[in-house]
Amino acid sequence: MGRTRMAVAATVAALVAATSAVAAVPATAATTTTKATACPTGWGSQAEIRSAATMKSVTDVRTGRHACFDRMVVDVPGAGTGRLGYTVQYVSRVHQDGSGRPVTVGGGAVIEVRVGAPAYDAGSGRPTYPARAGQRLPGVNLTGYRTFRDTRFVGSFEGDTQIGLGVRARLPFRVWVADGRIVVDVAHNWTGAR
Repeated sequence: MGRTRMAVAATVAALVAATSAVAAVPATAATTTTKATACPTGWGSQAEIRSAATMKSVTDVRTGRHACFDRMVVDVPGAGTGRLGYTVQYVSRVHQDGSGRPVTVGGGAVIEVRVGAPAYDAGSGRPTYPARAGQRLPGVNLTGYRTFRDTRFVGSFEGDTQIGLGVRARLPFRVWVADGRIVVDVAHNWTGAR
């Protein structure tokens, strides 16, 4: 029994020593943790293009707020990632395909989001997304957003859908696809600070 008590006492002493060592970690460790939680950087403001197209239809456009960026998602259900194409770029003004008519989009800078999918049923021609050219996107409320200022449906012509996204300033963005959707993230700033 004496050996067991000695082993327990040695284990307790080791735990106390380890706890004391952890408590004595210098303040620089907290700085490392802070850097790890900074926003992602390396995004740019040049055009992002992915050549692909689908006849699956756009059914919704939604937005969301995140700690480091504002997000727009264009839903194209049934379209696999390999069939989702886009052009996302800063423009001085958005012009409607077909007519060439300019569509006013508010904000300090304007991003044209062009999706290689129609916002109508290819067979019947009926709209699959209830938006009107030149009008704000239905169901999108940008109150409280740090970067997004305005969203406008520009139109859907010959299998492409155009959206105008007004942002606070020319800020870095990234574009990526997931099954059935295209995602556009626009950063709150260039530095990666929250």
